[in-house]
Amino acid sequence: MSDYETLEGLVERITFANADNGYTVLRLTVRGKPDLVTVVGNLPEVAAGESLRLTGRWSSHTTYGKQFQAERCEKLLPASAEGIRRYLGSGLIKGIGPRMADRIVEKFGKQTLYVIDHEPHRLREVPDIGEKRYQLITAAWETQKAIKEVMVFLQGHGLSAGLAVKIYKRYGDAAIETVTTDPYRLARDIWGVGFKTADKIARALGLPPDAPTRLEAGVVFALAELADEGHAFAPEAELLPQAAELLGVPAEALPPAFDRLLAADRIYRDRVGGIEAVYLPPFFHAERGLAEQFQRLILTPATQLPLTPTHFSTDLASEQLTAVRMAFENKVSVITGGPGTGKTTCMKAFIDALDQTGRRYALASPTGRAAKRLAEATGREAKTIHRLLGFSPDGTYKFNEQNQLPLDVLVVDEASMLEMILAYHLLRAVPASAAVLLVGDVDQLPAVGAGNVLNDLIASERVPVARLTQIFRQAAGSGIITNAHRLMRGEMPLFSKAGEVGDFFLFDQSEEAEVAQWVVEVVTQRIPARFGFDPLKEVIVLSPMHRGEAGVAALNDRLQATLNPPAPGKLEKQLGGRMFRVGDRVMQLRNNYDLDVYNGDVGRVVAIDVEEQRLSVNYEGQMADYDWANTDEITHAYAASVHKAQGSEYPAVVLALLPRHYMLLQRNLLYTAITRAQKLCVIVGNRRAIGMAVQNDKVAQRWTGLKARLKEKG
Repeated sequence: MSDYETLEGLVERITFANADNGYTVLRLTVRGKPDLVTVVGNLPEVAAGESLRLTGRWSSHTTYGKQFQAERCEKLLPASAEGIRRYLGSGLIKGIGPRMADRIVEKFGKQTLYVIDHEPHRLREVPDIGEKRYQLITAAWETQKAIKEVMVFLQGHGLSAGLAVKIYKRYGDAAIETVTTDPYRLARDIWGVGFKTADKIARALGLPPDAPTRLEAGVVFALAELADEGHAFAPEAELLPQAAELLGVPAEALPPAFDRLLAADRIYRDRVGGIEAVYLPPFFHAERGLAEQFQRLILTPATQLPLTPTHFSTDLASEQLTAVRMAFENKVSVITGGPGTGKTTCMKAFIDALDQTGRRYALASPTGRAAKRLAEATGREAKTIHRLLGFSPDGTYKFNEQNQLPLDVLVVDEASMLEMILAYHLLRAVPASAAVLLVGDVDQLPAVGAGNVLNDLIASERVPVARLTQIFRQAAGSGIITNAHRLMRGEMPLFSKAGEVGDFFLFDQSEEAEVAQWVVEVVTQRIPARFGFDPLKEVIVLSPMHRGEAGVAALNDRLQATLNPPAPGKLEKQLGGRMFRVGDRVMQLRNNYDLDVYNGDVGRVVAIDVEEQRLSVNYEGQMADYDWANTDEITHAYAASVHKAQGSEYPAVVLALLPRHYMLLQRNLLYTAITRAQKLCVIVGNRRAIGMAVQNDKVAQRWTGLKARLKEKG
């Protein structure tokens, strides 16, 4: 076509990159053109310093002016010494950073890439390249050569370079064959590749819509999506139509695939609570096993704990004393209540009494932040459940049914966050003679993972429950705590007026753009000026939504630009469409047992090493190093979803809330958001949205069978 043109040039900088669809805006130096060219299009992952051959056409944007819309992109090896210097210095080859690139190009000039490829031994002629660095560079270069074919193949099917690297690392030279033979293996084997990505590749390879592997993968994916929403199982009557819609096939096409999955133990079917329930294997085994573990603990005779009045604090209120006595007298028990009702006071009194009786005990919480808070509140050692159990990167636990924890009593705080699979592994490791006390706020959002352990245990009526209701004088002076309890009664919160001394404020805004603008101003200017909180350490922004101007993603971009802007000497790196910068606050998105960091952990980026292709994060004293390809496990954490903030508390919380969030505006979501605040809560949004949340007390129902299984055993 006559209006198509080909450009060759050097990438100067990436202006924007969307990791989901590859849409990129970059600035290109093109020989013969005095100004930088703006290029837009869905491109493979590219970096500053790379040379590209682009085919496309010119267009004119009303705001941004003349642009080149690229439809094809080919990466070229640079030819000039300066291009080679930029190429090598961009961090594409492990072992070569900007300074080392300067030295290598100074030595070999335009022949640099030929030398690395054909005469690598000559690299030893470059100052500061010893044997270790020489081995690192040559190995990285060979890997790049081996992976190039895989990259071209995978990126041709829309995968990012980061995912391509993961796939190559997983399958090696068999990557293309594996992907071609069964692309749905990617969704099973590699975090970050979902069914839709695998399906896109499969369809591009010509796999028919009713291929057996596709139908099986679709059923499993539909179940996995429900698990991501917190469901332990799916009713068979709802699963098959949902999978059929996802796959775009008639429902009657699925029963053979369903039967094959059952025969291969890739799914399980069980009748529970009058429902034909379909489970993925981990949730099936965990739910049945958890019910059995509770039963084992409940039925095993108690180790008698000596009870005398001197064992309990005299400062306890009547209902608190009743709760502590209950915990002493029962094998499994629950203490629940809202903020300010004294759950922590009860735990401390219980632990003090345990110390007096000489009982061995352990304190644990589902998250690192919650465990740290528990340790500070009680003055005793507290661990995350993973660390208590001695989790190993190979997927095993040091403490299990064969090697149980050396304790008489286990206390678990923030038990509303307890996921089913983790709860199962925890109870397996508890001796039958030991007692278990679960403490948590049952009105909060349930755990991020599948299951609803605390609610199901309480609803089963198999264990005694102490519900704390009295708000104590000190807590009653807090607007945050007062409003949390008003919410649960279905009442609108009361806001401090401008100029008042208070801890609960509303900035009434109705337009999304204004909400986003006010959030940034409140976090970066008003809160530090009036209350003295450090916005990087002591303030968290929460939003129910990920998308939109007042969603988590956009707020993170705005807050990063304001709180941690680029500066001379401050290292930064564009990875997976996001700019990571030293000083950024980030959050871990999945459990990574190799790094010993877990879903929801928050830390700060402390180093970016271009030569080693490594980003280092400090999680409150614990270091974690990420290869470039694994940085999709972390995201910026200036703002977070309310679900992701569970188990964390901050001195100040700023909540963006709008009527357009109506799908998520539930009372327990608003309750969870404001109870993350210790000293200050600011809502930026409008009263209508708040009213919608207050009135909507319908808790999203989760499909779980634990309650029914416990009742059956009762």
